[in-house]
Amino acid sequence: MRVAVVQAAASLFEVGGGLGLFEVLLRRARDAGAELVVFPEAFLGGYPKGASFGATVGERTSEGRALFARYRRSAIEIPGESFDRVRAAVADAGCLVVVGVVERAGHTLYCSSLLFDQAGTLIGHHRKLMPTGVERLIWGQGDGSDIAVIPTDLGRIGMAICWESYLPLYRAALYEQGVEIYCAPTVDARDVWTATMRHIAVEGRCFVLSANQFATRGDYPADYPLDEQVPPEHPMINGGSCVVDPFGELLAGPVFGQPELLVTDLDRGLLDGAYLDLDVTGHYSRPDLLRLDHTPRPPRAVTTRPDRG
Repeated sequence: MRVAVVQAAASLFEVGGGLGLFEVLLRRARDAGAELVVFPEAFLGGYPKGASFGATVGERTSEGRALFARYRRSAIEIPGESFDRVRAAVADAGCLVVVGVVERAGHTLYCSSLLFDQAGTLIGHHRKLMPTGVERLIWGQGDGSDIAVIPTDLGRIGMAICWESYLPLYRAALYEQGVEIYCAPTVDARDVWTATMRHIAVEGRCFVLSANQFATRGDYPADYPLDEQVPPEHPMINGGSCVVDPFGELLAGPVFGQPELLVTDLDRGLLDGAYLDLDVTGHYSRPDLLRLDHTPRPPRAVTTRPDRG
């Protein structure tokens, strides 16, 4: 099975440009023979690196609200016109695709990861369960229905967005559902991220595909608020994408400091042998001592109670 991991970034606030870049890079991955293509976190909609949106404890600014308004207008609605264009591109490519999007649902934005099958049908829709730091100002949280591993003809695919990979119980939920291909779209460009991906591959006895953005100051508008002025070529998000096998061996990457398309082959035959000595939700577990409770049904902020007379 041949897979591709995209390391790139679309220009912030430019919806059309982001969709066009998605189509170009997807075609390039398909032409390289990829059957599964993984794009980074917030590839469509953008990651507003360094922005505070004018918020401090107890205070918000009108300039921060104006910046959020621009960001909100560039988000993807599901269903919607931009979403349909993504579906059409996937169907034209004829491969499985995971792509990170900033999703607008009602009045709230979510950092989401979408999984499409070869026909462009949405078969997996995962919203980030716990945005990190200031992300919590601009993104809502996913719920229990977003914890899922999706069976496909290439294997069982799970999605963990950025620091969700630092949630041990979320990882355990994916392992319990038999994840074989762990897709980790991210914007974490630290060296230590590679170690995390290698650990998860070993722990979960799964393939790990981590797609990170490579974004420069030139990918952000000239009036984008930053604490200091930097040249257009200055990296805002420096990459680090990689592909890891179930024994923690790097099959591709990590690559830093440039846009890249990582293409490599996975041997699913490795999985059966990998389970010999480690299955953290099976023979290498102690459910009599340690168990995970999973609430699959989403909570509702507003409910309609039956008339009690």
